[in-house]
Amino acid sequence: MSSITLTNHAVIGNELALSWGDGRENFITLEKLRQQCPCALCQGEPDALGRVVKPSVIHTERSFQLLSLTQVGGYALQLKWADGHSSGIYTFDLLRSLS
Repeated sequence: MSSITLTNHAVIGNELALSWGDGRENFITLEKLRQQCPCALCQGEPDALGRVVKPSVIHTERSFQLLSLTQVGGYALQLKWADGHSSGIYTFDLLRSLS
């Protein structure tokens, strides 16, 4: 488990602003967040032979509109998008690497 702590978050325009326990602040565009969604629907999952099958994902304008976000334990955020997608769990480590 990561020792990274999230102290605050806010959507500002088309970006997610994140404040971390070490004083670092990051801004990630909503489009980048959605394109990097870590869920199996977006990134694929292994088939019976262990090959990762990545589906074709088609985004619309609503795909990049963030409706809400919820903290998951002390390690991640779950984002809900206007197109109904909400299965991605973005770990704090992933969020830091995207910024």
